[in-house]
Amino acid sequence: MSWSKYLNKERIKPSTITFDDNIRNAFESDFGRVIFSPAMRRMHDKTQVFPLTTDDHIHSRLTHSMEVMAIGYSLGVKICADIDFVDKTGETKENLLRAIPVILKNACLVHDIGNPPFGHFGETVIQQYFKDLFEKAIVLKSADEITDVVKEKAKKHNKRVFVLSDKQMEDFQLFDGNAQGFRILTRLQALNNEFGLNLTYATLGAYLKYPNADDINDDIATSKRGVFQSERDYLDTIVNECGLKDSNGLNMRHPLSFLMEAADSICYYTMDIEDGFSKGWYNYEDIENHLRLKIDTSGKTTQIPETDDKDLLKELDRINNIPYGYGKEISKVVALRIYLIEKLVNLATTNFLNNLEDICQGKYRVELVKDDINYNLAKKLANFCGKYIFPKREILSLELTGHAVLKGLMDYYIDLIFHEEKKYRERASGMISNSIYRAVQMENKTPENDKDISKFDDYSKLRIIVDFITGMTDQFALDHYQKLSGQKIS
Repeated sequence: MSWSKYLNKERIKPSTITFDDNIRNAFESDFGRVIFSPAMRRMHDKTQVFPLTTDDHIHSRLTHSMEVMAIGYSLGVKICADIDFVDKTGETKENLLRAIPVILKNACLVHDIGNPPFGHFGETVIQQYFKDLFEKAIVLKSADEITDVVKEKAKKHNKRVFVLSDKQMEDFQLFDGNAQGFRILTRLQALNNEFGLNLTYATLGAYLKYPNADDINDDIATSKRGVFQSERDYLDTIVNECGLKDSNGLNMRHPLSFLMEAADSICYYTMDIEDGFSKGWYNYEDIENHLRLKIDTSGKTTQIPETDDKDLLKELDRINNIPYGYGKEISKVVALRIYLIEKLVNLATTNFLNNLEDICQGKYRVELVKDDINYNLAKKLANFCGKYIFPKREILSLELTGHAVLKGLMDYYIDLIFHEEKKYRERASGMISNSIYRAVQMENKTPENDKDISKFDDYSKLRIIVDFITGMTDQFALDHYQKLSGQKIS
């Protein structure tokens, strides 16, 4: 393990700023870059679980990310307090405390920055949209293959023609918010260069839960397409600079990404349950009764009381015996949430420290909070959400609204940007965010004053569309769709 590489403070574009580590370091600079970014501001109106909610008590993607940041910071502080861990890193405790908790704070804050409107269902909508689109289209590997015969066939059968490689197609068919987030951080938050926020290698490495731009398999690091082809060069640089290759030469996770993932899981397991309670969908007794049940080897709760987790049972009894006054139910839920977070934080920390060598060799392939064979608390909490929250009609109906909105927006922009008539293309490109257009111009080395979108290849055109739509807030996406479809004009 090489913690000097894991904590690499260099950037893709070398920084001209010098830091006095006693005042402010490069990782703390990363935090400022993220906090002041437009992409971070837009998360205030993006779905966590409840789309288009106006309830101030319910989490948005931004409030969720802030809570994940707090947990991530705590995890960083806890591992830095472990003497054996400090010894293994070869760094001083003081240097680690100025680095690891801040890197985790950064990675946790941006972990969902690439999520589209309408939450994770939005990812599904985009994936399915492009699967259907390419299945109905004629997809060629090279522009040289566009012959008169192909044009005639496309016209006769009313088919679109795209020029894309297999992996470029997969970027859209396997669309993932993690990959979009990496693109936002490294390209789209651009002012006058193509490096986006130009964060440190360490922060970007910790962010990369899936350091993968190729095939998907069962390995924890490559179970999703976490990087698009457009950012493959940046991925290769980060992997090299942070030392993220295993003994077989394959990409592996940055060790701190395991802690970032744990912080995310801890928050959505506990806070989603609190949100559902705020909605009035169940009471404290429902939560308590579920937690008292045993869980079988498949991860499903059984109706056999009681769990073997004596500490949990003791805490449930303690909460019931507190002489609450007003707000008895919500006070119990909050007390339980505090306990569950502490329990899962301790589990994640213990698993990280006990498996550090395997983690740093790319051999550890389990989520930290799911590595809990005795009690499976995380799975039990996930089962509760699956039973009491996600099937609710309110969520399902608004997700279907999101489906109509996202599909409609992509239909409109693909029709316009790929239109044969220049005036349609001009109007479409005039609607695209200037920052997105500028980023793709820099990516393609085209002059800033050249606004002719037809000069981009098909991959770049589709990237522009997806970049624009996924960057929208829920409400903006809905309003924009209604305007384009003629349902409203102001």
